[in-house]
Amino acid sequence: MNMKRECNSWLRLVIASVMLSVGLGSCADQQNTLTPEEIAAGWTLLFDGETLNGWRDFKGTEVTAPWVVEKGTLAALGQGSDSTGYIVTDKQYENFELLFDWKIAKGGNGGLLYHVLERAQYKTPYMTGPEFQVLDNEGFPSKVEDWQSAGADYAMHAADPVKTKLKPAGQWNQSKIVFDNGHVEHWLNGEKIVEFEAWSDDWFARKNSGKWDAYPEYGLAHKGVFSLQDHGDRSWYRNMKVRELPRKTGQEVELFNGKDLHGWEIAGSELWYVKDSLLICESGPEAKYGYLLTREYHNDFDLSVDFKQDANGNSGIFFRSFIVRGVTISGWQCEVAPPKLFSAGIYESVPGGRGWIIKPEPEKESILQMGKWNTMRLVVKGNRVTTWLNGTQMIDLTDDKIGSEQGRIALQIHSGGGIKVAWKNLKVKKL
Repeated sequence: MNMKRECNSWLRLVIASVMLSVGLGSCADQQNTLTPEEIAAGWTLLFDGETLNGWRDFKGTEVTAPWVVEKGTLAALGQGSDSTGYIVTDKQYENFELLFDWKIAKGGNGGLLYHVLERAQYKTPYMTGPEFQVLDNEGFPSKVEDWQSAGADYAMHAADPVKTKLKPAGQWNQSKIVFDNGHVEHWLNGEKIVEFEAWSDDWFARKNSGKWDAYPEYGLAHKGVFSLQDHGDRSWYRNMKVRELPRKTGQEVELFNGKDLHGWEIAGSELWYVKDSLLICESGPEAKYGYLLTREYHNDFDLSVDFKQDANGNSGIFFRSFIVRGVTISGWQCEVAPPKLFSAGIYESVPGGRGWIIKPEPEKESILQMGKWNTMRLVVKGNRVTTWLNGTQMIDLTDDKIGSEQGRIALQIHSGGGIKVAWKNLKVKKL
């Protein structure tokens, strides 16, 4: 036996093993980074591992909430509550694939929310944003319901208990959220544990089951900021990276099925009903404002509808709108009115808003046919709004305030009484 050769071989093996272990350790320590392949595929970091850049308080301009950078993690100090301690991204996201690692203290509770809106009347992100639940299932001090367990779509869709392989408190979990034009997936440690279709009949049945009664706009937004919740327990995040997915366009949707009010919600006490395959709005005994709103948001769209003003005819088509409370609406109206009252003009019905933004030219007032069927076309895309009445373009408006909002389509009946309008052929194409 050649002892020298054997020793040299053993030495090389040891050195190679040490170098391999060092190399693997170096790779394992590379957190909060993107590979060239990820960059080429469109991934970006939400957290750089060193600063709070890109994050701020909910409805704030900087981070003052109990969040810090701690040893390469985005860390919650455990000083928040149900109503405080939220931070959000600067940027809004619509369709996306989001990856993130998280761990939580023993017995802890937290969450990551998306499509969060920052309207003035919303005090917390969960009033609008769906939540990927972050929880210590085993150590949580009270009973964990299936709809609140780690990885669940909080209070909506339970995580699959068979596929849920949750790491113990204090250990890292890898998670993924996919939101692709309404198709939603939650992943935990390599397993898909939640899958559903947002804004489906099943989704609305869950939303309307009681939990979200006080939050009518919950889950409706098509885009919004991401939010992290400090719920009073320590939690840590790293490797937060997102890739935006394209919006699917061109789909045409019938808003009215000619049979009933499926897909719509009523605000107010005025009358909305279906007769002879027509959608009718009519003043009720109280003769107040009333609205019939789509249950879904429609942000960028090409809408066409036929209407006939049987009596008075003071109505309208709202867009990017929502009910603030009662019958107080926030949004913009494509006017439907009696002659010489600016049908197809745009009126702003935002609390404290501007009122009339643009009216059609006076010579176009004769285009409206009172008591006969008219066709209104309304195209809204980004910050541009264009209307046509009976084939004639009425207005073309560019407005950044409109461009910054999103919401429902709604039909209005004006206050005052004596109004009756029929509607048919309500069709919208997604842009």
